[in-house]
Amino acid sequence: MRLFASVDLPDEFAAEVEAVQDEFADASGLSFTDPEQAHVTLKFLGDVNQGELPRVKNALRRAVGKAGVGPFEATYEGLGVFPDLGYIQVLWLGVGEGSEAMTSLHEAIEREVTRLGFDPEDHDFTPHVTLARMEHAGGKELVQENVEELDPTVGTTEVSEIRLTESVLTDDGPEYSTVESFELE
Repeated sequence: MRLFASVDLPDEFAAEVEAVQDEFADASGLSFTDPEQAHVTLKFLGDVNQGELPRVKNALRRAVGKAGVGPFEATYEGLGVFPDLGYIQVLWLGVGEGSEAMTSLHEAIEREVTRLGFDPEDHDFTPHVTLARMEHAGGKELVQENVEELDPTVGTTEVSEIRLTESVLTDDGPEYSTVESFELE
């Protein structure tokens, strides 16, 4: 099973996410994510053996308890890229309000799952929603201009849970399904 821990955007934000992606429609080289599957990845776990699933679920349950984060408001706004505007691999929508809570959840999850043997992150955590991946630099200038000029706000919602999500890779892109949800207390 290919798994990650996430905060999912509500279904009603899909149209707004798609509207932001539409601003980049003329940028060649971008491969857009499905706006109906928009989420913030708190921790990518990768391939997990079915037998390890109970331990992973317990680790996420512990992490939620130890993070000290109750339900919170999150605002999805602003644009950015990884690693930088000179060399773009990922175009993303940021998190304004709620980014500290997501970072606390990420750090608690990171501590718990690395104890199980999962690799620690090799970069700083930036809460974000991936909008597109850049496969070639044909539309780089348009992406750079839009990232610097646009400041979209998709919306604000209450985050009351994190999810353990399975990603199944298909020819049409990844398909996500929730394995288990963990309520914030």
